[in-house]
Amino acid sequence: MPQDRKVKVLINEEKIARRNSEIAGEIALKDPKNLLVVAVLKGSFMFAADLMRALHHAGMMPQVEFMHLSSYRDATVSSGQVVILKDVESDVRDRDVILIDDILESGRTLAFAKDLLAARGARVMTCCLLEKPGKRAVQIDADFVGFTIPDLFVVGYGMDVAHSYRQLPFIGVVE
Repeated sequence: MPQDRKVKVLINEEKIARRNSEIAGEIALKDPKNLLVVAVLKGSFMFAADLMRALHHAGMMPQVEFMHLSSYRDATVSSGQVVILKDVESDVRDRDVILIDDILESGRTLAFAKDLLAARGARVMTCCLLEKPGKRAVQIDADFVGFTIPDLFVVGYGMDVAHSYRQLPFIGVVE
């Protein structure tokens, strides 16, 4: 998909920054110990980076790791099967983990990653930038949610369509 198509702003930069600070405050209230942030790549990378800075400003000192999971590949609809493309390198046993994903829709990716980390002995809390209610294929709710949005295909702030639009500093819809 060419990047010359117009993108309508759904959630602007200021709202995202404000909500990141609020989420960091909500996480701080849980008083996590030996905190490890695990960002699910690729879509959550901008959210995870900004949330890590917000956690720092809230007085926390988390470490960070990355998982690259996919149920989409180059499609715009989930295949229904989650594949590990990159796993975390750290031992997560007996750690508080905040699992960060860009969007909670079917729930397959988040549930897969949460179950995997919990099976390795982590205490896992989940955090999603966006949530689309009514789209779940599995039973899971995020502990922390940035925004609830309608059933739209969104881009920007790390999220893409066929590897385009990730660089946008806001969340938008391709017109």
